[in-house]
Amino acid sequence: MKIGIYSNCTVDTIILNNLKSEYPGGAGCYCGLTAKKLKHDVSLHTRFGNDFPLESFLLENKINIIGGLTEKLTTKFSIEISGSERKLVLEDNCTNIEYQKNNYDGVIVSPVFDEITNDVFNSLKNDSNFIMLDPQGFIRRINSKKEIFLEKTNINLEKISAIKLNPEELSCLTNDTAEQGMKNIQSRGVDYVLYTNNREISLLVEDRLYTITLPNIKLNDTTGVGDIFSSTFCCTMLKENDFLWALCFAGGAAQAALDSNKIGVSKVPEKNTVETNGSYFYNMVKFRQI
Repeated sequence: MKIGIYSNCTVDTIILNNLKSEYPGGAGCYCGLTAKKLKHDVSLHTRFGNDFPLESFLLENKINIIGGLTEKLTTKFSIEISGSERKLVLEDNCTNIEYQKNNYDGVIVSPVFDEITNDVFNSLKNDSNFIMLDPQGFIRRINSKKEIFLEKTNINLEKISAIKLNPEELSCLTNDTAEQGMKNIQSRGVDYVLYTNNREISLLVEDRLYTITLPNIKLNDTTGVGDIFSSTFCCTMLKENDFLWALCFAGGAAQAALDSNKIGVSKVPEKNTVETNGSYFYNMVKFRQI
């Protein structure tokens, strides 16, 4: 299967347990490496500067980079982590991603900050029959101190197959919370509405809400876990065409990443661990009509 990913790579200064360290990452890296671990062909549409240290690593992992190096510095965030909470500051912002027509089996759209224009977004919806959206970069804004906050935003969800949202993002897109917000998103044409609220992960399909609960894991670095989750869901849907397996494998990938206790892209899990965890969740799914 061929996966296209649209997202800028980043350099993240992670502040965790009073320690500050710099790690390369971004949704493009986390999604791309996850898709490769799951044995898909990956094309990463991204931009980064000569300060980004992972280009050779991505190429060694057989990820096809489209766009790539630019004269501007790589998008850079300062991320202060406390449990499941994160405080983000935008330190540098790289170049926008240009559209290039392709024919993918699946496309993951996961901007980190304003690098995908509406024109590009609308164009790439025609590149695949399955579009997975993480809207975080469409609703992020900065204040005078370059601190990230989320703003209520109207996004055209036409032709979007699946979307991943947390409570704050759902509120920004719908003015609603939890189930009512998920139904609002579904009414706009999205087939699979994923909602992640700390340990509880829900999926709305038609009139049924499916839920799994992650173990009570001691949280370390949560950066990229949502990207690993989204990529696993998309890849499993394309391979298995089974939303329950996709939900369980995605939850299994998130659990494996958290269980690793690693920082940065080294937390991207191996395929066999994802499958083992996913099989466990498959027997623990709860569902009800809403």
